[in-house]
Amino acid sequence: MPSVVGLLEQRELTARRRVDELREEADRIQAELVVAEREWNEWVVARSRVGEVLSPGEGDVAGPDAVEESSDRGEPPTLPASSEAAKPKSVVPMWRAGLAWSALSADYQRIVRALAERGRLGQGPLTCQEMTVCFGLDPVPAKIEALRSKAKRLTARGWLAEPAPGRFRLAKAVAGPGGGS
Repeated sequence: MPSVVGLLEQRELTARRRVDELREEADRIQAELVVAEREWNEWVVARSRVGEVLSPGEGDVAGPDAVEESSDRGEPPTLPASSEAAKPKSVVPMWRAGLAWSALSADYQRIVRALAERGRLGQGPLTCQEMTVCFGLDPVPAKIEALRSKAKRLTARGWLAEPAPGRFRLAKAVAGPGGGS
């Protein structure tokens, strides 16, 4: 009959092997995660760039008819510059460490600043209706829904958190040291 100490050593060895197997699996999964995140970021950038190219500019932009006309005359086609075709800062970037709030358009910065100030004062999350009042807007459904859309976009991109449905606060990573300014 094996001794109690011998049984404990055997179980300890089995547990150690299981821990080592799980660590190896975790390392493999971590490596896959890094590759998947890199690929995902590339797709986010690609989608963003396609959105910039496809969004209408503020001035007259040469459309497909203008390109066809110039090629009919034997001239090289003239395409609009990307700065003309894209609205500046119309896309909310994914939050990452070191990304300043200035990467956001003015409306989004306003939301982030208001929630950062509430966090600094130790106050809780805000609803979109409360935000409209904070910004001096009439709390009518159109204004509230416009703010809700922006807040949801900021939440999806990692800038805000929604601890309860319809209540928004600054994400912990954004509010932390070096999270933005």
